[in-house]
Amino acid sequence: MKISQHITYAEAIHSNTAKRKGIDNTPNSSQVEVMKVTAEKIFEPLREWVGGPIKVNSFFRSVALNESIGGVASSQHCKGQALDLDDVYNYKTNAEMYHWIKDNLNFDQLIWEFGTDVSPNWIHVSYVSEEENRNRCLKAYKEGQKRSGGKVRKNQKSFMKNAKKKSKSIIKKKKSNGKKR
Repeated sequence: MKISQHITYAEAIHSNTAKRKGIDNTPNSSQVEVMKVTAEKIFEPLREWVGGPIKVNSFFRSVALNESIGGVASSQHCKGQALDLDDVYNYKTNAEMYHWIKDNLNFDQLIWEFGTDVSPNWIHVSYVSEEENRNRCLKAYKEGQKRSGGKVRKNQKSFMKNAKKKSKSIIKKKKSNGKKR
C-alpha cells in the first residue's frame, strides 16, 4: 500500500524504536487518510521540487511510540499530520528544503530542528488543513547550543524562535536516545 506516489505505507510507519521495544505503530484508517493528505500537500510538491528522494525520518507515531521516545503529548505525528525529513540523498540541503516549504507551501508548522544557523539537522513540517494551517516557522536549539553572535542559551530544554514574527517562546522537549523513527 502507498501513502502517496513516493511514500510507502511501510516507510510511513517505520520505527526502529517500535521494533526494538515491541510497540505497535499501526495507524487506524482515519489516520491513514490524514497521512495521505499530508503527503499530497507537503511531501509530494517538495519531492517534485527536490528532484530526487528525501529521507522520511518519522511520519506516523502511535501514542505509545511517541511516549517511548519522549515526544510531546500533542505531537502531530500521532495524528498523521507531521513529517520529519532529512537531506541524506544530497539533492537539496535541509536548509534549502526548509526555505522552499516556507516560501511555497501552505503548512501548519515548520521547524528548523537543531543543527546550526546555516543548516538544521532535519526539518519537521506539519499540515492540518487549508483553513487551519498557521504557517508557523520555528527554530529549535539544544541546551547550551551556540547561536550566531556567540550567545548561548542555558537552562532550557530547547529554545524555539518564531522565524516569521521574531517572537520567542520556550518549549520543553524531552531528550530521546536513538532516532525518532
